[in-house]
Amino acid sequence: QLHLVESVGGLVQSGGSLRLSCVAPGQSLRHYVVRWFRQAPGKEREGVAFKGGFDNSEYYTDCVKDRITISRDNAKNTVSQQMNTRKPDNTAVYYCAAAFKGVFLSDKGDYDSWGQGTQITVSR
Repeated sequence: QLHLVESVGGLVQSGGSLRLSCVAPGQSLRHYVVRWFRQAPGKEREGVAFKGGFDNSEYYTDCVKDRITISRDNAKNTVSQQMNTRKPDNTAVYYCAAAFKGVFLSDKGDYDSWGQGTQITVSR
């Protein structure tokens, strides 16, 4: 398992943008698949963006695919998510999760390493 740490979130205005990063201090994220999840108040945790490990593939949930870009920087040992926010219902706790697998993993139960989560609040 990896110890994952998300960058600090915060408040962003609707229509603004924010970049979240996920790192594994002292460990390598190379070849791990990484997925960003989010959990809005009163809702289930849902997957948002996925980055493959060996093939660098990407997958986005339909509702965010035109607003989120996921990227990997192996030199910095990070996987980042660039978000363009549109509306307050993007407010959620965002988590990064990782697993040492070679395929797309859709279910949160497939990931064995999780960050503590970071709060993103989108204002009107």
